Amino acid sequence: MLMHISASPRGDRSESRAIAGTFLDTFREVSPNVPIEEFDLWDGTLPSFGPSAAAAKMAVFAGEAPEGPAWQAAVETFHRFDAADRYVFSVPMWNAGIPYILKQFIDVVSQPGLVFGFDPVAGYHGLLRGKRAAVIYTSAVYGPGRSPAFGADFQSPYFEDWLRWAGVDDIRAVHFRPNLATADAAQGRRRAHAEARDLAKLF
Repeated sequence: MLMHISASPRGDRSESRAIAGTFLDTFREVSPNVPIEEFDLWDGTLPSFGPSAAAAKMAVFAGEAPEGPAWQAAVETFHRFDAADRYVFSVPMWNAGIPYILKQFIDVVSQPGLVFGFDPVAGYHGLLRGKRAAVIYTSAVYGPGRSPAFGADFQSPYFEDWLRWAGVDDIRAVHFRPNLATADAAQGRRRAHAEARDLAKLF
């Protein structure tokens, strides 16, 4: 199964969702038998991860059995996520990083024994094996080669570090980073959609 996880709240106006849509349309053409699930992180189904869930997580580290509805909600969200073996993430840049809803998703699913294991000597090891990810990155002002006055990229380094930490090493990316304040974005948009189509054909 392929899962599209969208972190943009902008619906049809979202550049990242539009590029992901091109990817998914192409993927459906070349892999019609592979089911696709949409996971809109803004649809209200993503649970919070507050004091009760954090306490349950620390119970795991203490060798105790975690319990409670908050922990169960986190586990159920992980199983929904883990049911796919291929992922497409729509990730707009917010304040040089990722949207808070995507960080919430990471915090909900990143649980010991589920996404990662830990050894006191060797440290962390990811448990998500045999999976691949395509990530659509967009930003409206930041872009490589622009001065620091146009921002910095803590978006893709953070997100791809999390994927690798979780065990996902097969990562492909499409970047659409026009300076929408001063430049015509049409050429870059066409290029990003073309890259998404090419990537989907081999995914």
